[in-house]
Amino acid sequence: MYRWLVPLLFTLTTACAPVGVADGFVADGAHISPFATGLPALTNLDPALLRAVREAARDAAADGVPMFLTTAWRSERYQRRLYEEAITKYGSEQEARRFVSTPGRSRHVTGDAVDVGPTDADDWLNRHGRAYGLCQTYANEIWHFELATTPGGDCPPMRPDASS
Repeated sequence: MYRWLVPLLFTLTTACAPVGVADGFVADGAHISPFATGLPALTNLDPALLRAVREAARDAAADGVPMFLTTAWRSERYQRRLYEEAITKYGSEQEARRFVSTPGRSRHVTGDAVDVGPTDADDWLNRHGRAYGLCQTYANEIWHFELATTPGGDCPPMRPDASS
């Protein structure tokens, strides 16, 4: 009699459920090792990107610079939540898009981007990343890196922000 209610309740429960590890969630202020195993935030990354990040992290560590990830792959649901929070924080969709991509445009959702920390690692990767094919792609996000060139190639010009 109420068969239509089951899919509706499932949709509402899923949409309202908190994001978790299965969505690639990393708590604010937390981070993950690029060498961790079994975490969807890493296993859903493009394999070539993950290899490049791990190689860069090893070399950075050899230079005395620890490197971790503050986020990597994210589910569409997690990205949607971040985008909606950004709209609230920045007051408009246009302003929010400068800092958080929509789920349909996010390189995190496709597994093609990582956010790196701490700041020393961002700096190290900005100086050495092209050796691994890793490039900072947004001028306003020193932590956001993508596999944007071949190892040793030139990085493309940075876009001003995530909206461009």
